[in-house]
Amino acid sequence: MNAINRPEQVEANPEVDTDLAAVSEVEAGIRDFVRNDIAYLRRPAVASDTAPLDANAEATVNNVNSLIQRVAGTSLAEIEKLISELESLRDLLHAEGQRVQREISGYAQLSQAAMKSTRMIADNVTQWKRAADGLRNS
Repeated sequence: MNAINRPEQVEANPEVDTDLAAVSEVEAGIRDFVRNDIAYLRRPAVASDTAPLDANAEATVNNVNSLIQRVAGTSLAEIEKLISELESLRDLLHAEGQRVQREISGYAQLSQAAMKSTRMIADNVTQWKRAADGLRNS
């Protein structure tokens, strides 16, 4: 619904690029932190130098470890999925923000052109009125 056809070009804004880079860097740091923090839950248990457990206790420990790994794995997958969805939403909002800025710029240009046209018409009408008044007085 644009009155003026114009190519829509996105100007590269270094400030926005550095902001996006900083946000991406922080997100990557958070992801690495979470992965490293949960990584020990995914590793198999390492035999220690303590006294060996009986078979029943060892089976219980393995069951608990297995349960924790499943819960942590599911939670981690959900968190990563959520992060992915939030990143796509951020990209969508960024693109929409740029589109809105372009639209506002186009409407501002259209408004300025309308103001100039109105001013020119008013000036011409004033000149015609003076000329008509001059002809009447003559």
